[in-house]
Amino acid sequence: MTNDKPAGGYDPTPLPPSNGPTYIVKITFHSATNLPIADFGSGSADPFILAQVKTSHKVRHSHDPYLRWRSKTIRKCLEPSWESSWVIAGVPADGLDLSARIYDEDPSDHDDRLGKVELHTGNIDEGWKGIQKQEYKVKKTGADLRAYTARWVCTIVGKKELHARLTLSIEVLGKTRKEDDVGKAYTISNFWWIHFSPLIGRLAGVKGKNDKGVEKYNFQANEIQLTGPVPNDLYHRYVEFKTFVGGMFEATGLRGRILNKALHHQHERIYNFDRQTTYGENRDSTQKELTLKFLEMCHYDQGGRIFTYVLTLDGLLRFTETGKEFGIDLLSKHTMHSDVNRYIAWSGEFLIRRLAHSDQSSTATHPPDPVSGGPPKDEPPKDPSMYELIIDNDSGTYRPDKKLIPVLTDFLKKNFVGIRVRVMACDDDKLSKIKDDQRKIKSKEGDHMVFGQTSSVSSLADGDGGSISSSDEEDLERRAREEDEGQGEGTTRGKLDKGVEALENPKDTLKEAVDGVKDKSGRTGKKEREQAEERDDQA
Repeated sequence: MTNDKPAGGYDPTPLPPSNGPTYIVKITFHSATNLPIADFGSGSADPFILAQVKTSHKVRHSHDPYLRWRSKTIRKCLEPSWESSWVIAGVPADGLDLSARIYDEDPSDHDDRLGKVELHTGNIDEGWKGIQKQEYKVKKTGADLRAYTARWVCTIVGKKELHARLTLSIEVLGKTRKEDDVGKAYTISNFWWIHFSPLIGRLAGVKGKNDKGVEKYNFQANEIQLTGPVPNDLYHRYVEFKTFVGGMFEATGLRGRILNKALHHQHERIYNFDRQTTYGENRDSTQKELTLKFLEMCHYDQGGRIFTYVLTLDGLLRFTETGKEFGIDLLSKHTMHSDVNRYIAWSGEFLIRRLAHSDQSSTATHPPDPVSGGPPKDEPPKDPSMYELIIDNDSGTYRPDKKLIPVLTDFLKKNFVGIRVRVMACDDDKLSKIKDDQRKIKSKEGDHMVFGQTSSVSSLADGDGGSISSSDEEDLERRAREEDEGQGEGTTRGKLDKGVEALENPKDTLKEAVDGVKDKSGRTGKKEREQAEERDDQA
């Protein structure tokens, strides 16, 4: 008997257990000195750190992502002080390899590389003395030539030291608890990013209020780091419902490379770091601050919102508002949110509802019921026990296994303390009614902050969105058939359809097709940059 299901979805590959005790390690990035000028207009820089950790733990697949962490950006400063920490559990006794790259943030162009620090801790245990505010020379290997041109000149005339310095600390906080020692290292510190885009907001008709209460066009994308470990059972690969999907995720073949690059650029644009981006850390051990921040990102129960999300293998939750009733071709749903990662923990959609009573037994909720004491007439209460999170596995890209719903439920309850968590399967008829009720409230109470995600493959190649995935398997198959059949005569065809046709047939239109989807500015995308840097490191 053959299996008719396409490859992908839940992957049961086990993760090898740890070989011995593991430890909780805190890495603190204190400051940097003598950074080169990256912005010659202001004679300064906007530095941030992008750190990566590797350990001796074995991985399930070679494409599993490394642990990564980003610091906040310090504006117009050559002597930045971050004082930001990254706490990792599950670090084996033979320590970790740390790579910390310093960049100059430049949203209008590409982020300039200002150098890197690399170190290995050596063996660690509870008695390890650690690294206490040690200063490291920032290697200029791989740094942007422009940033060091003026520095070299100053060094030659004897007025400036060539290298920058980075000060950091590393300490062991204790052993990883036995029940949390799951054969991998993972992030346990909590932080969040909120990204805003006025341009995308104007294109999508999305408005929001700034900190002064002034309403402006602004689209919001959210990232919130949950406390690990993400259960090892939550491990899902993209579903290869058609051969071009595999090429897209693996960046193989001309069509696959075009799609892959377009999606990376979409992710960069939606989760863009600039002066409007806000950052915060959770220092409350009870997790209540994290829960309230999550509710704030979701605007509590205001406006009947529905969100599309992806949960990464390290517990980073990325989400934006969605609305299938809007025909705005800009996002590509879960593929974009995952940054075209082959493996994730879970994906789908979710919504927030306010309970009539905080005893969690309430059946009346807003939406859809007119529950007093909150929106639309009053401010939302700041009590997590007044809210319910309804979250599903509605993702055609990764198709999370509904048998694992209890595992996800336990993980979310540990992180969102106080909220009533309800995980549902996408084929549950009750869920369809809940979402329909939510959309009806959106039409009545919504403030036009929905950001639509449609399923046009054509618009994806434009770099303007479209969904290569769908919540509905029939829609996936429909799009796969359209790919084979050319969508029929008389159908409006987008750049991807024309591009693929040109790439596979007439040579004289190849240049036009490729130019239609490549980045016209010639800039290197973040993903391509990181891949190049990893190759440099390996060399």
